[in-house]
Amino acid sequence: MSTNQPVQATEADGGGVPDPRQLRAVLIAVSIALMAVIASVSGLNVAQTHMAVEFGASQSTILWIINIYTLVLAALLLPLGAIGDRLGRRPVLIAGLLVFGAANVAAGLAPSAEVMLAARVAGGIGAAMIMPITLAVITSTFPEDQRGKAIGVWTGVAGGGGILGMFLSALLVDVADWRWLFVLPVVLVVVALAMTLQSVPDSREISAHRFDTVGALVSTVAVVGLVFVLQEGPERGWTAPATLIRFTVGLVAALGFVAWELHRRDASLLDVRLFRERGLADGSITLLVVFGAQAGIAVVLFPFFQAVLGWSGLLSTVAMMPMAVMMMIASGLAPKPAARIGSRSTMAVGIALAGVGLALMALLVSVDGGYLAILPGMLAMGIGMGLSMTPSTEAITASLPREKQGVASALNDVTREFGTALGVALLGALLSAGYRGAIDDRLHGIPQEAADTAREGIANAVEAAGSTGPHAHELVHAAQQSFVDGWKQAMWAGVAVMGALFLCIVLRGPKDTAPAAVDETEADEAVAAR
Repeated sequence: MSTNQPVQATEADGGGVPDPRQLRAVLIAVSIALMAVIASVSGLNVAQTHMAVEFGASQSTILWIINIYTLVLAALLLPLGAIGDRLGRRPVLIAGLLVFGAANVAAGLAPSAEVMLAARVAGGIGAAMIMPITLAVITSTFPEDQRGKAIGVWTGVAGGGGILGMFLSALLVDVADWRWLFVLPVVLVVVALAMTLQSVPDSREISAHRFDTVGALVSTVAVVGLVFVLQEGPERGWTAPATLIRFTVGLVAALGFVAWELHRRDASLLDVRLFRERGLADGSITLLVVFGAQAGIAVVLFPFFQAVLGWSGLLSTVAMMPMAVMMMIASGLAPKPAARIGSRSTMAVGIALAGVGLALMALLVSVDGGYLAILPGMLAMGIGMGLSMTPSTEAITASLPREKQGVASALNDVTREFGTALGVALLGALLSAGYRGAIDDRLHGIPQEAADTAREGIANAVEAAGSTGPHAHELVHAAQQSFVDGWKQAMWAGVAVMGALFLCIVLRGPKDTAPAAVDETEADEAVAAR
C-alpha cells in the first residue's frame, strides 16, 4: 500500500510525502532553525552591561540593539512569509539561514555599537525569512495524521526556546565572553542549513495574481508602529508625543491594511474576512494571550530571583527551566488529548491550567517563601501554555489554504510577537505601579535621597541601601515586600485575562476536531482492500 500524498496542492518538487526518516529529518531541521531565531530574541539581554562598557554606549542605545531585532522580525514576517509561498519555501529558508548566519558573525565581531545595530537589523531580516517558513514546511509536508504532532514539537520549541536560549547565553557569558553569545546561533544555523539542503522538500504557491506590494508595505508600517509603542512606551512614557504619534501611525496603517485587503479580496496578502471564523480568530487571541503571559512572567520572575532571592543571572535562568520543560513536553503531547476530546476542549483546559498557575503564584509568593513557593504555579503555567499553544497554532494554519501556509505561519508568528511585546509592557507596568504604590508607605525614616532612588525599582533600592547605614536592612526588606505586592497585582490581572479567554473559548471557540472513532475491523478491511 502506498502512503505517498502530494506535498503541496499547487507545486512540490518531491512528488510525495517523504518516508518517516525523512519526516523526522525535516522536523529536526526546521526546529533547529527556529531555535536559532528564538534564542536570539532574548539571549542578548544577559549582555547589556558588557555591551554598554565595551561600546561606551548609553542604555537607550543598548535597548535599541536588543529591540531592533524583534521589531524588524515582527514587521517583515507577513510579507516574507507570502514571498516564501510564491518563490518556494525551501530556497527562502536557505537564503534566510545564510543571511541570519552572516548577520550573527558580523554581530560577534562588531567593533562599535553602530555596526552591532546594523548586524541586528540584518539578523531580524534573516529571522523573518526563517520563522514563518519553518511552520509552513511542516504544514505543507507532513500528512494530516502526523501534522499535529509535528506542530506540537514546533510550538514547544517556539514557547520554551527563548528560556533555553537565555540559559545557554547566560552560561556563555559566565564561562567565556559576551561575544560568544553569537556562536550559538551560528552553530545552529550551520546544522540547520546542512539538514535543509539534504532533507527539506520544496513547495510553493502558483498564483495568477500579482504580489500584494501595497498590502505588504502597509502591514510593515502597522506592525512597526504598534510594536515600537509596546517596546518603547514603558521607557518613554505612554503619553509622550513620540509614543502617541507612533501609535497613531500604527493604528491608521492597521486600519488601512484591513480596508485594502477587503478591497483586494482574492488577490490579497491576507484575507481578513477569515477572522470571522472561530478557528482563526480564537486561535490568534489565545496565542496572543498565552505568549503575552509567558513573556510577562519572565519580566516578573527575573527581578524576584535576583533582587529578592539574591541569585545570579545564570541561576535565575536555570530556575525558569522547569516551566520551559513542562511547556515543551505539554506542547508535544497536546495532539493526543486534542484527538480525543477536541481542540477547543484542549485549549480550554490549557488556559484554565495557566490561570490556576498564575493564581497559585499570586497566593503563595512571599519574601520568605523562596523558590518552592512559586514552583507549583510555574509548573501549572508551563503545562497549561503548552496544551493551549499547539491547538491554537493548528487552528490558525488550518484556517488558510495550503498554498497560503507561509502567510498562515507568518500570522501565527506576528501574533506571537505582538503577544510577547504586549505581555512585557502590561505586566511590567502593573508590577512597577504596584511596587511604587506599596513602597511609599514603607519609606518612613529612610533618607530622602535613598528613598527617591528606591521608588524607581527594587534593583535601585538594593543598590541604594548600602548608603543608608543602619537603615539598609529596613530599606531592602521594604523593597522586597513592595515587589511581592506588585507581583500579586500583576498575577491577579493575568488571572482575570485568562478567565475572560477561557469563557471566550468555551462559549465560541473553534469547533472540536476530535476524529470519530473508527472500528478496527473496518479499518483492517479497508487496508486489505487497497
